[in-house]
Amino acid sequence: MKEAGYDYVIVGGGSAGCVLANRLSEDSAARVLLLEAGGKDNHPLIHMPVGFAKMTTGPHTWGFKTAPQRHANNREIPYAQARVIGGGSSINAEVFTRGHPSDYDRWAEEEGCDGWSFKEIQQYFLRSEGNTMMSGDWHGTDGPLGVSNVPDPQPMTRAFVQSCQEAGIPYNPDFNGATQAGSGIYQTTTKNYRRCSAAVGYLKPVRKRPNLTVETGCMVKRIEFEGTRATGVHYFNGKEQCRAKAESEVIVTSGAIGTPKIMMLSGIGPAAHLQEHEIDVVADLPGVGENLNDHFGIDIVAELKGHYSLDKYNKWYNAALAGIQYYAFKSGPVTSNVVEGGAFWHSGLGEGEIPDLQFHFLAGAGAEAGVPSVPQGASGITLNSYTVRPKSRGTVRLRSADPAALPVIDPNFLAEPDDLKCSVEGVKKSVEIFRQPSLQKYVKAIHFPDASVKTQEDFENYARQYGRTSYHPTCTCKMGQDEMSVVDTQCRVRGLDGIRICDSSIMPSLVGSNTNAPTIMIAEKASDLIRGNR
Repeated sequence: MKEAGYDYVIVGGGSAGCVLANRLSEDSAARVLLLEAGGKDNHPLIHMPVGFAKMTTGPHTWGFKTAPQRHANNREIPYAQARVIGGGSSINAEVFTRGHPSDYDRWAEEEGCDGWSFKEIQQYFLRSEGNTMMSGDWHGTDGPLGVSNVPDPQPMTRAFVQSCQEAGIPYNPDFNGATQAGSGIYQTTTKNYRRCSAAVGYLKPVRKRPNLTVETGCMVKRIEFEGTRATGVHYFNGKEQCRAKAESEVIVTSGAIGTPKIMMLSGIGPAAHLQEHEIDVVADLPGVGENLNDHFGIDIVAELKGHYSLDKYNKWYNAALAGIQYYAFKSGPVTSNVVEGGAFWHSGLGEGEIPDLQFHFLAGAGAEAGVPSVPQGASGITLNSYTVRPKSRGTVRLRSADPAALPVIDPNFLAEPDDLKCSVEGVKKSVEIFRQPSLQKYVKAIHFPDASVKTQEDFENYARQYGRTSYHPTCTCKMGQDEMSVVDTQCRVRGLDGIRICDSSIMPSLVGSNTNAPTIMIAEKASDLIRGNR
């Protein structure tokens, strides 16, 4: 068995792992190892903004499917999660949003997470952000994570934003500013017309540090303990069995699906479940794998009267011309992240001022795995909506004690009636937006939902049949103080020493937005906690 010693062993090379590898290796005396199950980010589509459309399935994902969803017609829903250095930030739609300030105040004031209010964590958002357009109290300009405007929004995206205004949703130039509500063009995690993943922004600039080791293609088998102290990690690097000793800490950053799996394989989790798989119990922590909270996105799809959307580039000769334009001039459709436009708005079911719906507009149809499309040869557009703070909770469980076995993922979508009610309002609002003059002049027909969907029951059935993950799993090793909490407010695993969890799995509840920027914020703050810079 190959053995080596480090101060910090980071398990998972996604967004959070890349941040921590950068920050912890700033100390030249600290030996840092970053382990990633996936491969390198050398596929060219990863770095092209438009490449997102090809990344929701294939070799850079785990190939997960959910357990049959009882409240969504017992469907097994594709569950895209990244398996590549940079994690989700290497394959996502690059949308840059960070939630409403009240999300973090809720963590601090209602969910036992002292020190995590928006006022206290805002500095980490700003520290991470390298915005090329916006500045001031709400934006950072010097951070590693490149953020920029979509260079030339598609005509259909512009028509979408105008239709939103016609439907009563005002224009908002900055979803991450003082006001979240409204419609507009998303800023994206891109820089110089290329994707700026955490691997590009945080890891690539420091890869040559002599105290930083990065290994890809590594399957972690378990975390090693001596009593209640984590002392290292056992993994397979594709050639041989390895043991990495952690003199200081093991830091788990494998995401809301991978982290609870690794914890349970290591004997940390619900004792009865571990015993079912004949895993020795190191710590009976019932919250590991519980509380899975994800956005249930529901798409509507329209066919256009002509080739006005990105779908025209499905033809090889158009795609070839677009590629030449991109490589020669860094312009054209390849600079689009596809999901250019969006909105935060109100379902009308509550009286609060905080939006409870989020919308993503795609200047194309069938761009993502599992999403319906338009007839072959036609062009279309898609609008996705979801309830931003769903009440439904699910689980992540082991399928077996074999580290190579995929976990059982049950988001339990739409288990709570309020989630269904709010989701339906999102679909209705989406249809209303598509029927406004600025889009209607381009729309030939709305195929999903078609004209037969009229009643409340019809819309509920549509939501159950066509909803899917929005790729935002969180909360499976939640932070807090109650008995279901897995980590404390310092990200330390309860009852154990030498081990922390520092990724999206520690969120006590889902934030009202995309989750990449919040995950990076968590890792930025965690790096200060680990180094004692509080």
